[in-house]
Amino acid sequence: MFSRDITKELQKWAAKPARKPLILRGARQVGKTTAVNLFSKDFDQYIYLNLEKVEQRDIFERQYPFADLLTTLFIFAHKQRIGGKTLIFIDEIQNSPKAIALLRYFYEEANDLFVIAAGSLLESIMGRNISFPVGRVEYMALRPCSFREFLSATNNGQLLEILEKPEVPGFLHSQLIALFKKYATIGGMPEVLSLYSQNADITALEPAYNSLIHSYSDDIEKYADSSSQVQYIRHIISNVFREAGTKITFEKFGNSPYRSREMKEAFVSLEKTMLIKLVYPCTSAELPLKSSLVRKPRLHVLDTGLVNHSNKIMGELVFNEEISDTHRGLIAEHIVGQELLASNFSIGNELHFWVREKTDSSAEVDYILPYNGKLIPIEVKSGSIGKLRSLHQFMDHAPHKLAVRVWQGPYSVEKAKTIAGTEFTLLNLPFYLVHRIERELDKINA
Repeated sequence: MFSRDITKELQKWAAKPARKPLILRGARQVGKTTAVNLFSKDFDQYIYLNLEKVEQRDIFERQYPFADLLTTLFIFAHKQRIGGKTLIFIDEIQNSPKAIALLRYFYEEANDLFVIAAGSLLESIMGRNISFPVGRVEYMALRPCSFREFLSATNNGQLLEILEKPEVPGFLHSQLIALFKKYATIGGMPEVLSLYSQNADITALEPAYNSLIHSYSDDIEKYADSSSQVQYIRHIISNVFREAGTKITFEKFGNSPYRSREMKEAFVSLEKTMLIKLVYPCTSAELPLKSSLVRKPRLHVLDTGLVNHSNKIMGELVFNEEISDTHRGLIAEHIVGQELLASNFSIGNELHFWVREKTDSSAEVDYILPYNGKLIPIEVKSGSIGKLRSLHQFMDHAPHKLAVRVWQGPYSVEKAKTIAGTEFTLLNLPFYLVHRIERELDKINA
């Protein structure tokens, strides 16, 4: 199994002196269990519990003091609670609300133990009448693999090391772009990457994509807040990957007869699973960042590879010279959003885009990034500076002079001027450096 960046984050968590039990959040099949299993090698003892299994779930359901619960855990796992470091991983914890509530006692009464909890459907029960131990647990988000993890999976470790150096040599640009195109084509789902790493055959990946989509459909009853919502969510899942990257309306979504209210509620329920994200636009060019919930949201889904598979455009991506030429540029925009999310394991890491406040305006900037008290516009484009009209309009209203273009061209920093004459600094960032966008902005500000 290839290494994942989440391992370093888990090591940072484990090193905290005031460590709390960790709830690992993420959609199904993003590799939560595999990541913790790999991390467990840092410990003297590892206790793995899967609460889908009745006998393991019953350990938490009995009525006895917490000290007796710990004793039962160690006896069940044939371990002893003496000396060394013990990691306890409670998987599929959503099956036991009582186990969720008991996490607080691991923090208050057994802080010598390292406790991680996860669940493929945990997000769908958050917000219901479940007692989450607020203030006594912490959270970490796990998403599909990043481009850096793609390099690890495809045995490009040397390039991965170079990618982390202060300056990436220009002569590697074409090679890195070619690899990023492959990543943008197949996406970052661990199962898919593992299969691709074995034979580098994109045509052999179709069963894996189909299996992933079917697994999401199979869990519809668990996602839904009510039995009547099942049909709405089933319709959304059957259409959502084809609509990714577009601004959507809830009314009659996917050519359905369903009304706006019922579809919006279904979207919100599905959003809790981290399978999709409704990204609402902002209309201001400065902080505080406020999303306009009265405007159409843009639909971001879990993984770009699933989008390409559902739209049957993998071949087009392979043969197009420019990533931005595929699917009206939506794939380039979507994979950049995926990289921005994967660059940060905080559950508060969100995507934002900008539209001009005037309702009759078509000005739209692909992403805006909160950075050092500023909102930095990010355009995903391949054209010349003069064609970045929406970015120009943003900079005409912004109280700073920094902007970013993500493209297939080489890294550069240049002085630019809007059509209206506003001068600004434009960071031209190749796709393969999106994960270090803040580091590059720091260089300009230094």
